[in-house]
Amino acid sequence: MTRLRILTALSGLLVLPLAGEIQLQVIGTHSTGIFNGSAAEVGAFDPATKRFFSVNGAADTIVILDLTNPAVPTSFGTIGSLGGNPNSVAVCNGVVAVAVENPVITTPGTVKFFDTSGAPLSSVTVGALPDMVIFTPNCRRLLVANEGEPSGGGDPEGSVSIIDMTVGAANLTNANVATASFAPFNGVALDPSIRVFTPGATVAQDLEPEFIAVSHDSRTAWVTLQENNALATVDIETATVTALAGLGFKDHSLAGNGLDVSDQDSANNIATWPVFGIFQPDSIAAYHHGRDTFLVMGNEGDARGFEETRVGAATYVLDPAAFPTAATLKMAGNLGRLTVSTANGDTDGDGDFDQIFSFGARSFSIRTVSGALVFDSGDQLEQITAAAFPTRFNANSTSNSRDNRSDDKGPEPEGVAIGKAFGRTYAFIGLERIGGVMVYNITDPFAPTFVQYINNRNFSQTPAAGQGGDLGPEGLVFVRAEDSPNQNPLLIVSNEISGTTTVYEISKTP
Repeated sequence: MTRLRILTALSGLLVLPLAGEIQLQVIGTHSTGIFNGSAAEVGAFDPATKRFFSVNGAADTIVILDLTNPAVPTSFGTIGSLGGNPNSVAVCNGVVAVAVENPVITTPGTVKFFDTSGAPLSSVTVGALPDMVIFTPNCRRLLVANEGEPSGGGDPEGSVSIIDMTVGAANLTNANVATASFAPFNGVALDPSIRVFTPGATVAQDLEPEFIAVSHDSRTAWVTLQENNALATVDIETATVTALAGLGFKDHSLAGNGLDVSDQDSANNIATWPVFGIFQPDSIAAYHHGRDTFLVMGNEGDARGFEETRVGAATYVLDPAAFPTAATLKMAGNLGRLTVSTANGDTDGDGDFDQIFSFGARSFSIRTVSGALVFDSGDQLEQITAAAFPTRFNANSTSNSRDNRSDDKGPEPEGVAIGKAFGRTYAFIGLERIGGVMVYNITDPFAPTFVQYINNRNFSQTPAAGQGGDLGPEGLVFVRAEDSPNQNPLLIVSNEISGTTTVYEISKTP
């Protein structure tokens, strides 16, 4: 991507995006009034009732919004008395499914089912810390990513629950729940880029399912294992994990893969460095191109607390042969402030680090179903946001200070949605920190093109309750024109820091 192309696109990011493509425009917003409480985290849209179901983690409820007029989202009601913190919601054929974690997160959670008016139908037990739910396209199965994070000395296994919906949501019992386990991979040699490193944990305990995408024929699922930098393939009918693929690492020393690594260099400095990025995708979505399926991933990155350090830390010793200029690299204006992993990089086991690994890739990727990389956006997301908001570049979602996320995963691309509009396929990527949505034309998975960056944040206000506009986009939902209340494609974005749900209308640029 040349600078001319960035500026050509950015000249219209808030006015006129690229001619012949699509453009997003804000038409409506609903606010919970709750700041920095995950009050609008993720959501699901029901085409039949034109209702949007939003996870309010601050109140442990599901907020039901009426989007009959998407320009004026109104409150229809809430679903409460969940018995724990809701993490995800999905809706299909008039059934709403809510993933609810147990107050003791190392013990099994539940999925609770409701009708679209909020009346309870049934409840089943699933794995520990159910973090995401998704229906198959035919609505015959519900899949649950059970993250199984360790806590308080306990470390449950990660798993994927598969719930048979054919018996009817009102009749569900635990007998209708199957579990795709990772236990068969215990003791098996894995791809070296799969990170299994928690002391004393088995492979099944260490793997933590994060997000799920499902094939168009409802037979196969692909699951991101974020902390582990891996992708799992699941046969839905047999509830079996059939493959584990490592996602490799991103070489930030290559041109086009640069990143800004310091929050203390007083500059927007996107440059190449001798660092490997651990892709660690969060969200994943699947789409068809020709006869093949491709997976789109937001490479947010995530760390376990015990592995985090900074390049400049005295205990993080760089191998003198691999890094002859280590003292210079460790300066705060260079790599010294970059947050890195101690679980990777000591290739010869001698206690110093021969390679440097940072969390996330500050990009989105497109991969084959086996995990092979076919496209990565390189440093485009940072280049675009730096050009759009040079004095707010890499700001956090709770602060307007420039550059304060450069040392830690940058813009953090997280939420991903895919949709077809006006004969083309688009990816929408939410940037959790600086905010906003990146739009790419991914009709050809091997040659995506940047279309628009739109950010409904108000940098003239200090982030607070009712101030700052949309902050911390988390969940993105695409609504097809044929399902839309106003017959135009929509993108609905849940913003967890500002507690707002914003509706974007999608139109074709003349």
